Amino acid sequence: MAAISANMVKELRELTGLGMMECKKALTETDGDMKAAEDLLRIKSGAKANKAAGRIAAEGVIGVFIAANSQSGALVEVNCETDFVAKNEDLIKFANDLAELIAAKNITDVQLLGETPLSGGETVEAMRKALIMKLGENISIRRCACHITDNQLASYLHGTKIGVMVDYKGGDEALGKDLAMHIAASKPMCVSKEQVSSEVLEHERQIFSAQAAESGKPAEIIEKMVDGRIAKYLAEVTLLGQPFVKDPDQTVEKLLAKKSATVNSFTMFVVGEGIEKKTENFAEEVKAQMGQTK
Repeated sequence: MAAISANMVKELRELTGLGMMECKKALTETDGDMKAAEDLLRIKSGAKANKAAGRIAAEGVIGVFIAANSQSGALVEVNCETDFVAKNEDLIKFANDLAELIAAKNITDVQLLGETPLSGGETVEAMRKALIMKLGENISIRRCACHITDNQLASYLHGTKIGVMVDYKGGDEALGKDLAMHIAASKPMCVSKEQVSSEVLEHERQIFSAQAAESGKPAEIIEKMVDGRIAKYLAEVTLLGQPFVKDPDQTVEKLLAKKSATVNSFTMFVVGEGIEKKTENFAEEVKAQMGQTK
């Protein structure tokens, strides 16, 4: 039996929004398997799948750039160790300079980005190392995305922690901004239900089937219940199916139809999404440095 730590319970609470004792019991029943425990809680409580916002677990900034013609642009995530350094102007400038370079050179690979010279002549990797020396923290470039389109691009940056770029056609500049802001707020998985993978749908169907089976209703009723929940799930995780944040009475799909507009694709970066943040126990660290035990 795996030991269930307080940090494991805390992480599961953040993912599901459920109580501490429920989370601890689920972890115990699944021998500490976080994903299995999450699925178990969803079956027993009807909790929704976790969202990206609940996975922020590291510090850093998002750099964003769109060219003047709105047809090329980029996002980049630069990580650091503390929120204090994440607010440093040099780090923020570095991220934005990287985004401009990525768009200009159509770079999609972080390793290639490191080898590319900045406007001053030194490589990105050399600049990264210089920042480490100056700021006293590890600085890393985690990921980047470049958009080149015949349509138009819009972006939205929520502070420096969430960055969105959307490729759309039709409408106006205000629509593009609204779409990017909506994506940052509602965090869709993809544009349309056709883009949701069969593996994801099958997993959700298994969860919903297990939930419905606990109702004790006949198989044909359960099948209809599952179909209804799948339809609701697709509306929740796709951009077109979501209620528009500025007017929840209409979906984004209806908004686009009114504007004679379409969305081709989007990219959203959330700082630290999916990264496990190391937690420090200062007292224990001091004891270790002094060669002490408890």
